Amino acid sequence: MKKKPDPSKIPGKGKDVPGELPSENGRKEDSSQKNPNRVEKKTDTLILEVRKLYHRYPHLDENALDNINLKIYKGERVAVLGANGAGKSTLFKHLNGILKPLSGEVLVKGEKVTKKNVRACRETVGIVFQDPDDQVLAPSVEEDVAFGPINMGLPREKVEARVKEALEMVGLSGFEERAPHHLSGGQKKLVAIAGILAMRPEVIVLDEPTAGLDPLSSARILDLIMKMNRELGITLLLSTHDVDVVPYFAERVFVLHHGKLEADGSPEEIFSDPELLRKAHLRLPRVAEVFELLRQEGINAAIQITAESARDEIMRVLGRDTKSAGMK
Repeated sequence: MKKKPDPSKIPGKGKDVPGELPSENGRKEDSSQKNPNRVEKKTDTLILEVRKLYHRYPHLDENALDNINLKIYKGERVAVLGANGAGKSTLFKHLNGILKPLSGEVLVKGEKVTKKNVRACRETVGIVFQDPDDQVLAPSVEEDVAFGPINMGLPREKVEARVKEALEMVGLSGFEERAPHHLSGGQKKLVAIAGILAMRPEVIVLDEPTAGLDPLSSARILDLIMKMNRELGITLLLSTHDVDVVPYFAERVFVLHHGKLEADGSPEEIFSDPELLRKAHLRLPRVAEVFELLRQEGINAAIQITAESARDEIMRVLGRDTKSAGMK
């Protein structure tokens, strides 16, 4: 980790601020500003680890990944945030052996990914590519979702059961006979996710899952991702350059910039560091920008990064308690 935000710089946090709760890692959190999608750490079980990872494409003079070290724990929701070209897709393709490192290693459940075990690793770590047309290739939705389980050597009845369950999970029951090329972009993305779900991986990696989608389709994809984590316990990694998505999804955020890991922290920590955001060619979430403008006008409001926490902070500034106002 190249940079860790200073918790003392987080707006609304500090030893003199009332209402703070000590977190399990020793930092303090303001209970009034907690992300409603954040959950307590589920486990200390390490499921993915990247050690001193370097990668360089043959046609480039510079490394696409430069000394990446990171750990992912079972059940986490992690966002990899970075501008276009930061190295997010390259990193993800190393996590189940699609790309081979120039040096360094990737460990899945403590075992280094090699040619000998790459198939088993891909059953543990499934990747949903940014463009569903790179992944959804079969003549029908049912055949596409069945492709992975069939290649796992499962008997026909188990394949059929998994296809049914996966399509129910993504909300595409009844689409079995549809041709994927007749579907919308959002529906194709759901088919791609269903194809990975049918293999029942422990980790699902999603590369820019909301790219190219309209707002409603993006919201549907994000709701599904949260559901997979909440109901199935799947560890989730999501790459994005959309800073507005991150506070609603992530418990932890890695920031990549020019192939280097610049920071590892909570969404609150990451978005409290303007210098880090500028360096990585990122910005504050739109909600936070409103509070920046209010502070510039002399209003004593702590910067918030979700709509729910923004509501609570605005009510505080107005001198009203959300509970007495009948809000939950």
